[in-house]
This record gives sequence, C-alpha cells and structure tokens, in this order.
Amino acid sequence: MGLQTAGTRPVPVNCGSLFALHMCVEDYPRGEPTTAIEKFPALGQFLGRLCWNPFVIGHEATRQMLISCLCCLFSSEPQNAIDRKANSWIKELFCHLLSSSGKGREDPHVFASLECTAVDYYEKLLKNIISSLIKQLRRSPRDNNTELSAEHVRSMCITCIPFLTLAEVVPLLETLLHYQGPQPYEVLDSQFLYAVNDAIQKKKIALSESAVLSLWLRHLPSLENAVLDLLQRLIALQSKSFREMEQMIKDSYLPQAACNPSIFSVTDDIFRGAILESEGNIKIITIIRLFTHCFINEYYKDNAKAWLPLRAYFSPKNTPLVLALLRKGEGLAPNTCIQHLHTIVKLLRSVDSEERSHENVFQCWFLLIRLGGWVDIAAEQLLTSDPEISDDLLWLLAFYYNPCNESQSRGRTMVEAKAVYECLVSLRRSSTICAMSFRKLFIQENKPYTRHPTSLQLIRHLCATFLVFCPEWHSVAKDCVSYMTQTQEAASEVSDVLARTLSRLDIPGMECQKMITIVYKLLKDL
Repeated sequence: MGLQTAGTRPVPVNCGSLFALHMCVEDYPRGEPTTAIEKFPALGQFLGRLCWNPFVIGHEATRQMLISCLCCLFSSEPQNAIDRKANSWIKELFCHLLSSSGKGREDPHVFASLECTAVDYYEKLLKNIISSLIKQLRRSPRDNNTELSAEHVRSMCITCIPFLTLAEVVPLLETLLHYQGPQPYEVLDSQFLYAVNDAIQKKKIALSESAVLSLWLRHLPSLENAVLDLLQRLIALQSKSFREMEQMIKDSYLPQAACNPSIFSVTDDIFRGAILESEGNIKIITIIRLFTHCFINEYYKDNAKAWLPLRAYFSPKNTPLVLALLRKGEGLAPNTCIQHLHTIVKLLRSVDSEERSHENVFQCWFLLIRLGGWVDIAAEQLLTSDPEISDDLLWLLAFYYNPCNESQSRGRTMVEAKAVYECLVSLRRSSTICAMSFRKLFIQENKPYTRHPTSLQLIRHLCATFLVFCPEWHSVAKDCVSYMTQTQEAASEVSDVLARTLSRLDIPGMECQKMITIVYKLLKDL
C-alpha cells in the first residue's frame, strides 16, 4: 500500500510539489486514509520520502505542511486494517518530525541493539518528548533563573494542533491549559484553543473537568461555542426522556463549570438571547429549565467549593422571588404548597403592576423559566384542590405562558383557561368517564376551537395534568390525548408537560406508581 518507507533514500522535492500534494490530500475526507491510498497507491511512499528529506523538513513552513498532510490521513476511529496500519506509520513520522534527530529510523540495527521494535521505540520517543515539554511548562523560574517565553509556549500550542486526537498528547494539552505564566496577557495561541474546544465538542478527546474549565475561563469564544453547540444538540434531540437530555447536559461539563460565577453569567446571557430570539419557544424554555436543574444539583453536590450562595447566581434585584422559587416543593403538604404559591404570585404581581417596565417583567419571567418547578405544582394544585384558590394559580400559569400582556391578551388567556379549568373540575366530579366529554374542550361542531396560542399552551398544560392526576380518567387517557394533539406543535407541548411531570414524580420516596405508569404509556403513544 506504499506505507513502508524504511531504507528509501531521500530525494529533494521542491515546495511546489509539496503544495500540490497537500492540496491533493485535503481533497479527500479527513481521517479516511483508505480512500486516499486507493486513489494514489504511491501516496504513502511519497509522503515518507518527504518526511525523511532534510532539505524539506529543515524548513518550518514545509515541515508544517507535511504535518498537516499526515493529520488529514490520521483516523481517530480506524475502521479496518489499512486505517490501523496507516495510524501506526503516521505516529512514527510524527515522532520523527517532532524530534531533533531521526537517525534511529534510518538504521534498523539500532532497534536490535536497543532490544525493542520500531513501534516501541517511537512510542517511547513520543512519551519522552511530551514529558520533556510538560517539565518545561511546570518548571519554576527559580529552578534555573529563566522564564519560559510566551513565544515558546505559543510554539508548543501550534505544534500540538495536528496531534490533538492522539491519546498520548492529552497530558501535554492539560498542562498547557493549566499553564499560568508571568505574562499579563494570554500566551496560549487562539487557534490552539479553538481546535481543542472543537475536539472536545466532537468527542475526539476527553480532558478532565478542570482542564475544560480552564479552557473556557481563558477563552470566551470557546465557552460560547460550547453552550451554543449544546443548545443545538438538545433542540435536535427527539427524545421524550428528560433523563437522556439531562445526561447530555451533564456530559457537556457546562453545569459543573457554571458553578464558577463568570461561566454562569455567560450561559445566562446566551439563554436570554435564545429565549428572545425564539420568542419563548417551549422547547427552549424546557432546555433552560433542565439546565438550571442540573446546575443546582451540581452546586449542592460540591457545596464546600461553592463560589457564592446559590441565590447570588440569579438576579440580585429579585432576591425574595429567587428564594421563593428555589424552595423545593417535594414532600410539602398541599396547604403549604398553596400558601407558598400565593407568595410567589404576590411577588410577581407587584412587579407586573407597580414597576411595569419591560426589563423588570422580563427578569421575573426569566427567573420563573429557570426555576419553573412551581408552575407545574400550580397546575397540579388547581386540579386537586378547592376551586376557590383558582384565580391566583391561573394567573401564575397565564403569566408563565404570556408575560408581555400586549393588548390585554393575558386577560383573554385567563378567561379562556378558566372556562376550560371549570369544565375539568366538572369532569373530575362527574361519575361518568367519557372521552367524548373531554373532546368537547377542543372540538365544537367538528371544528377546533379558535383560541389564542398562549391560551392553547396553558389549556394543554392543564388537560395533560388533569389526565395524570385524576386516576379515574386513566382508562381513557390515550383517547383524550389524541384529541388535544392534532398537530406536531401540540404533541410536542403535551409531551413536554408529561416528561416534566414524570421527572418530578419518579424520585425515591414518592408513592406515585399509578401516575408514573400512565405517563410512561402516554409518552410512548406520543
């Protein structure tokens, strides 16, 4: 296949030929050496000769071009014997190009005297080179009264870029990311930082949490890219399981990193922008709520290292509301829940009526999104408690789905939601369980009701909660759900409410097996 180059005498090659080779290699899919070798069988032999030609590798530009060619051929996930053989050969050439001398490769007798194979020799050489570079980075200026220059550190970064996917290079990457020199400016090359972050996002390398945190703290674009990448992947995920979404969020390291206030502030700004751009898209709201839930869990997991009290991470202007929303509702008696919900409503109404500025209202709404567990508890209490408490709880749900209240549209949402709520209360008290009765909430004379979009969102929330928390209706729940999910948008909204409910109920100590079972069935059908 042209991969063997031992014993071949170097031949001079001009830069034009090398550039043509580089362009040729880049035309083929990166990390697929088999494709390139099938098209050009002599490619390996030609590359090998160039790498051993002192006139070629003696010049930095051509040397870097060769390294780039090798990187295009290196497969991070080898699929066959040719890929594995190519990787082994490329590693040898990497070692040679990194080292100051390649004499051992030219004389096969050297390996016999060392009692090791060429592969062993080059693996040890690579480890020694990396170990030497790490010692340089960790060396204190007091050791020899010399400081590592910024140019030298930057040169190390640039040299590492082609080798990011090599497992042996990971210790050097981590040392570079933790490096703190005497310079008052960033010494790590920005191209290197971009490349490392890209490799992390694509799961090509695995670094420690502390190294990833250091990367994001010293390079804001990498952090922003990581948050946006997570958002895109979660939006594209079709799963109805919050567990799967939570796992994706945790694997991103972002909830753990957000315990640092600077990183939390950046994620907060990006989420605000996403909410505004999407005009309150339900899926975006769910992602933000779930991320905040994961962040709070990470905060309590390692509270000894907490930078700030939890309330200080959120809006300092609304501390009473933050404290009220941070209180956990699990295990509280219904009367206590209702009293606490009244407190939340009172705090929100004071901002909505007295300080009526868009910024203040948005701040409170954004808090309600991030810490929105009490919104779901409000829907549950509405359908399981006395009707007398309905107005405050309906107002809370209406504010959640319609914070702007332009042209008094929240009033319309309240009226439409209350009419449906009263019908649900009537159905709950009725001795007749009939899916057709439920259908009338959405269909009139074979035509869907014309309602405001935010009213529909709130009504679907109430109806999904009703079907879960009224056991008598479990037998016809599937048919009822089909009536209110005639569109993909409606199905997504109902699925979202059910998934949140399942996440809240399916915890140790909660005796809700019947409700958990029906939620699982409904999610499966959706």
